[in-house]
Amino acid sequence: MPVEFLTDEQAEGYGKFTEVPTRPEMERFFFLDDVDRDLIALRRTRHHQLGFAVQMCTVRYVGRFLLDDPLDVPSSVVEHLAAQLGIDDASCVTRYTERRRTVYDHAWEIRDAYGYHPFEDAEWGRKFRSFLHGRAWTHAEGPVALFNQAVGWL
Repeated sequence: MPVEFLTDEQAEGYGKFTEVPTRPEMERFFFLDDVDRDLIALRRTRHHQLGFAVQMCTVRYVGRFLLDDPLDVPSSVVEHLAAQLGIDDASCVTRYTERRRTVYDHAWEIRDAYGYHPFEDAEWGRKFRSFLHGRAWTHAEGPVALFNQAVGWL
């Protein structure tokens, strides 16, 4: 019988921004290194560069792409990334979603470049189940802690 172990608030907040990232989180998840910058530089326009960076860093931070609305992020995140890219007007990112296909194409490119795998992938599904099984049997953690470890692994 299934058991609900997350509060409604925790379940609602999964896979999206529930608060503004802290300074250490910004430095860890939203710092653009040379590899990131090389990928971003392949975009022709500033709004595509910034939108690509937002998607890249969002998946690092929340663990999934926000394909319905990739710009559903705190303004401080967009401004932080724009500053790193030398983009003076961060509001240009609003043009990023004008062509939905671009959002999906960029998500696939980010997946390929960084080795992310869809959860439905059979091989990675087995690896995930193996991780989760091993973790559950070797650590005295409650379901919320186990859930958080699983999200981190993914």
